[in-house]
Amino acid sequence: MGDVEIRRAASDAELDAAIALRHEVFCREQGVPPEDELDGRDGDGLHLVAVEDGRVLATCRLVWVGSTVQFSRLAVEHRERGRGLGARLLEMAEDESRRTRARRMVLHAQTHAIDLYAHHGWRARGPRFVEAGIEHVAMEKTLA
Repeated sequence: MGDVEIRRAASDAELDAAIALRHEVFCREQGVPPEDELDGRDGDGLHLVAVEDGRVLATCRLVWVGSTVQFSRLAVEHRERGRGLGARLLEMAEDESRRTRARRMVLHAQTHAIDLYAHHGWRARGPRFVEAGIEHVAMEKTLA
């Protein structure tokens, strides 16, 4: 096993691999309809990836709306979970957002992932809701 590199997707091939991973996690594992997963915003986003030995193991997407960054599409390959890749992507996403002087970040967390975000200083806002058939809660983090 090589070292895992957390960075921006560096090529169309890496972006394709990231989107394929999202399809595997969200559509195949969780039953999200493909039309909900591919929301038309990928071209507007910054895609971060965790790469090891040339393989995309995890990904997430950032989309800017004014001074707010929407964090979404965090997906980690099933057999790579538990290695801290999601946390490392979240940290890099926050760094990337701060670099652009964003004032806050928002996300819709699947309820099983609330603790991951809370551990990184995110707070829930509002009631739980169902999105693409999965229970979520809106969360936000103010950036310093």
